[in-house]
Amino acid sequence: MKVEAILSGKKSGVVTVAPEDTIATVARVLAEHGIGAVVVSDGLDGVAGIITERDIVRALARFGRDTVDHGVAELMTRDVVTATAHDSIDDVSERMTRGKFRHVPVMEGNRLIGMVSIGDVVKHRIESIEAEASAMREYIATA
Repeated sequence: MKVEAILSGKKSGVVTVAPEDTIATVARVLAEHGIGAVVVSDGLDGVAGIITERDIVRALARFGRDTVDHGVAELMTRDVVTATAHDSIDDVSERMTRGKFRHVPVMEGNRLIGMVSIGDVVKHRIESIEAEASAMREYIATA
């Protein structure tokens, strides 16, 4: 299965923030959307970085309450691992596991087209396993 199968079941569009936004803004955006990461926009349609709840927690441990006043550009991950819609879900899952991250922006060329989370991957795998089990039960019942 391909990443496009996950994207087809999600709302279109990706929540982004700007590099000059504050961490307070990011925290508000994450809470409003019920998400764990946002892409930091390069001002076009691409990716300058990514910032996650985990990044914010680590910054809180380092900077304390002053964290909320820091700029996104200071704390974001700049070397972002991305995927394409044509990548296999297994490959993306492997990258997430190996890299110990939970969110992967999906690109089409240099343009951001979606975001896949580990939750999306797990949900898709469960649905696939359930469909396979159902097909096997049906096959056995008719054999």
